[in-house]
Amino acid sequence: MVSGQDAGVARIDQPWLDSPLRDALRHARSHALLVQGPAGVGQYELALLLAQSWLCEAHPGASAPSQACGQCASCRLFQAGSHPDFQVLVPEALRESLGLGSDEAEAPKDGEGKASKAKPSREIKIDAIRKMLGFAQVSCARGRAKVVLIYPAEALNHVAANALLKTLEEPAGVLRFVLASADPEGLLPTIRSRCQPVPLGLPDRELALQWLVKQGLDAPEILLSATGGRPQEALRWAADGVKPETWRELPRRVAQADASALADWPVPRAIDALQRLAHDLVRTSIGAPPSYFPRDALPAPRNTAAIQAWSRVLLDAARHAEHPLNANLLLESLVTQGQMAMRVKVGAQV
Repeated sequence: MVSGQDAGVARIDQPWLDSPLRDALRHARSHALLVQGPAGVGQYELALLLAQSWLCEAHPGASAPSQACGQCASCRLFQAGSHPDFQVLVPEALRESLGLGSDEAEAPKDGEGKASKAKPSREIKIDAIRKMLGFAQVSCARGRAKVVLIYPAEALNHVAANALLKTLEEPAGVLRFVLASADPEGLLPTIRSRCQPVPLGLPDRELALQWLVKQGLDAPEILLSATGGRPQEALRWAADGVKPETWRELPRRVAQADASALADWPVPRAIDALQRLAHDLVRTSIGAPPSYFPRDALPAPRNTAAIQAWSRVLLDAARHAEHPLNANLLLESLVTQGQMAMRVKVGAQV
């Protein structure tokens, strides 16, 4: 868990969040909101904007909160990451990528050894919830509200989720929650039922492309399509070494059993790329347009059954992608099986 004093809250510049933010503030009827939608489109950032708007002091007499002004004392504290009435709960493993500070609740206890330090947790644990409950029971420092942000909400382990339920159902005073999730079905039904959903879909493509250009991404249309229209995901892929020209060349490389294009990618990213290729090969084989690759980068329609069999192999490999025994051998094997599947002609028996 990260307190307001630890959170590095930067100004948020994703323009596609403006309309969802206005709608969420206008229609909020609950003390707990659940921002939900596909990963890589800004659930966390929208949750931050909601929290800042609830804490903004520019319109103290308003019947409903409006967008944060960015200028009042509360907004300045929030943007500096030092607001006393704001806390963030995230897994230890996400702190660095979100620009958050150290987390006392997740810190290794005496005698836990080096293993705990070497492998940060991907869960939000009961200790974080207990610390949050202490925060919730203290009066507001500035008198506006107290806000807790939980991201990703599906990272709450079972014990932590159950410990949260009582407070989520009957919050003390002016306590508000904003949860953000790309997998709301992974939450306990009792948590979902206590939150008002705030849907966040894919952004307008042109708006997303303009944003990616401002981030310095070359040929953003290729990686935006590769990630299914998710601009933040496209930026992460670029950071992982996925280049637009490499993505275009991937179908041809697989057809030649050349796994070198995937050698520098994280194994989960590489397997995901092969799964997307298999998906598009099936789509074009039944006459549908591809979802992730440029149409002219794909071969002529392939045998659907052969590609589907390869997809099942990839699905099984994805389950163990984080800890392969030999990453290079695994990728070479998957690419070779892809080449074999792509060689089967349309209509041939598999």
